[in-house]
Amino acid sequence: MSADPGPGSHLDGGARWSPELFVERLRDEGVRRYHDQHPFHQRMHAGALSRAELQAWTLNRYYYQTRIPIKDAVIVSKSEDPAFRRTWIRRIHDHDGEGPETGGLELWLRLAEAVGLERGEVASCRRVLPGVRFACDSYVTLCRESPLVVAVASSLTEMFAPDLMSKRIAAWEQHYPWVGAEALAYFRARVPRARRDGDEGLAFVVAQATSRALQEACVAALVRKTEILWHLVDCVELATGRDARTAAGPATRGPAA
Repeated sequence: MSADPGPGSHLDGGARWSPELFVERLRDEGVRRYHDQHPFHQRMHAGALSRAELQAWTLNRYYYQTRIPIKDAVIVSKSEDPAFRRTWIRRIHDHDGEGPETGGLELWLRLAEAVGLERGEVASCRRVLPGVRFACDSYVTLCRESPLVVAVASSLTEMFAPDLMSKRIAAWEQHYPWVGAEALAYFRARVPRARRDGDEGLAFVVAQATSRALQEACVAALVRKTEILWHLVDCVELATGRDARTAAGPATRGPAA
């Protein structure tokens, strides 16, 4: 068999990439595009955000958190393999919890309270910015309309989350001590879970993307996911730049459907 082509080469007529090259393409695109490089996140980690900016980000990011178990339920519904479903459904439990007052969504609401937001207002999603709502809903749509392996590939931003979460914990403890260390429990829990989820997702994608076309679709899905995350932060940054008091969006917006 001839050597694999370099990234972007189609001279081989579309031969399947080797697992090593496929992983390299996924990692390269993810590292280059991940939202840890967004100016808003860099200002967050430098301690340059105001209380109002932290509140706006926390409120709007909660809507993204609510979409995660929904997209995971979509992914579970696409699989005919009980073993895959048993493994993947754990992600839903990680966010929704195994009972009242457990799970990632609950931890995020505690974070929201710690930054000075009213819990019920955040949970209602009434004040989520329209652009944030659109971006997060498009993630669910991407998973719903894609083949299983491509939908899983869109989740591979998890590969880059542990480093970001670790940086975020250190930055908040140093620069925003008024939030309180206990409120950072969501970030702490995600470091090992995101690493586990990223490794599992990557192994599945490498094994199941059995053609060059599927491999390219998986890379495109990961790129699309990075764009969704970047757009979310863009919306918050734009709103806080205009007026921090309106960065949570219009108070009259109804609850999420």
